[in-house]
Amino acid sequence: MHMMRRYTAPVLAFALVVAPSVLLAQAASVAIRNAIAAPTRPAADTARDEARKPAELLAFAGVKAGDTIADLIPGQGYFTRLFSAVVGDHGRVYAIVPTELAQKQPKALDAMAKLASEPGMANVSVLTVPTTELATPTPLDIAWTSDNYHDIYAFFGPDKAAQFDAAVFRALKPGGVFIVIDHAAAAGADIAASQHLHRIDPEIVKAQVLAAGFRLDAQSAVLANPADNHTDPVFAPQIRGHTDQFVLRFRKPR
Repeated sequence: MHMMRRYTAPVLAFALVVAPSVLLAQAASVAIRNAIAAPTRPAADTARDEARKPAELLAFAGVKAGDTIADLIPGQGYFTRLFSAVVGDHGRVYAIVPTELAQKQPKALDAMAKLASEPGMANVSVLTVPTTELATPTPLDIAWTSDNYHDIYAFFGPDKAAQFDAAVFRALKPGGVFIVIDHAAAAGADIAASQHLHRIDPEIVKAQVLAAGFRLDAQSAVLANPADNHTDPVFAPQIRGHTDQFVLRFRKPR
């Protein structure tokens, strides 16, 4: 068990936040809309589109043709497939399954290996590296993690989460962005919320990522749900798929 550290996000972070209403109005590109509408997407993915808001999220991240993207802990590849379609032949997607996860859940690695072997996925490479030693063959335009930061923080420990942030910082190009999406815990919630509810206080994420050298560039309320009481586990039937989630965009200074 790792001892809980208290993090306080610098006041400067709040001055850099763009109003969510502005960000929600950001239009998705034709490439993003076409990727979402592609008939080759699995039915299991398209069934989740209404809840996951992929058009808004990819537009918020600025995903475009030619980008190099790391999908950090990609699950079954929901976002990996979309990234692959948008970045195109001149782009690259690294689906990164941490060594710690691959050892405990080999099926996570098998799922991504199968995805990368499918027709049209030649721009996807699957990498297995320790969480704290994240590195990619080429520098990244975008590093992305969706609903995973709380797991790194809770089960690998706050120190490893901080080292993960530092590794992401090194892997990005100057000006590159780090997108963190996760289930919100109540303000001031400690590490137990991450361990038992699979949630995290966004202020912990902000403080850790800012400490790695990033600046908070923007945040979006596209996945917000004010009706979520923040006390139910994210897998509870009454809230599953509809949790209050925060969406943060950090940028590596140029």
